[in-house]
Amino acid sequence: MDSQVLVALALSLVGGLSTSLGALFVILNQAPNLKMLGLLQGFAAGLMLSISFLDLAHNAMNSIGFLKGNLWFFSGVIFFAVVANFIPEPTLSHSSEVKGKKHRRQVFFSGIITAIGISLHNFPEGMAVFLGSMKGLRVGLNLALAIALHNIPEGVAVALPVYFATQSKWQAFKLATLSGFAEPLGVVIVAYLFPSSLSPEILEGLLGSVGGVMAFLTLHEMLPLAFDYAGQKQAVKAVFFGMAFMSASLYFLELSLPKDMSL
Repeated sequence: MDSQVLVALALSLVGGLSTSLGALFVILNQAPNLKMLGLLQGFAAGLMLSISFLDLAHNAMNSIGFLKGNLWFFSGVIFFAVVANFIPEPTLSHSSEVKGKKHRRQVFFSGIITAIGISLHNFPEGMAVFLGSMKGLRVGLNLALAIALHNIPEGVAVALPVYFATQSKWQAFKLATLSGFAEPLGVVIVAYLFPSSLSPEILEGLLGSVGGVMAFLTLHEMLPLAFDYAGQKQAVKAVFFGMAFMSASLYFLELSLPKDMSL
């Protein structure tokens, strides 16, 4: 298997298995700290916005021109808007309020549907990590980090109703973990759909569209959750802290990597 595919698989596994961390929030605590999860979402949103606008979209416009870069970027926005329309995202607040209101079988079914929805949602994220890794280690690593932080609350959304319905920590952990495996699956599929050597213009355009996907995901899903669970003021602080952290990480990563390693 090509080394680029192996690197992308490893990075996507880091992101995908973060749903397991979300499950641990549920099974190790009777009442998960939703405020902390909200701050985590705000922090991840800051990472995503920096990657989307200051890295992927910026590089696409510099490489293939302002007009083409914008067309690719907004094609990514439209693509993910369509995906989100057909796969509505579950919310943690809904899952936490079902206790005492629904039969356990109904709650378990809702957990299964949530797991399926999140799996479908994670699939294009794996594709994004692969395309980022084709550009270089820095891009792939940044995307994997931001997606990993984003996937922790998604793991909670899967595990919470399943744990309530079954009272089984293993079932809750297992389903949350399995929902994250859609990301490496996305890497494997896209690795064999795309030719091994894309033209630089097409690659930059695809990365620009990934920036559009990440921007839509951030504004449509991550920020509203951060506002709900952490409060607007605290969430905004977390967003800018995430942006500052990403800028610093990019700087130190470039300093630490060998000169001949692709960034």
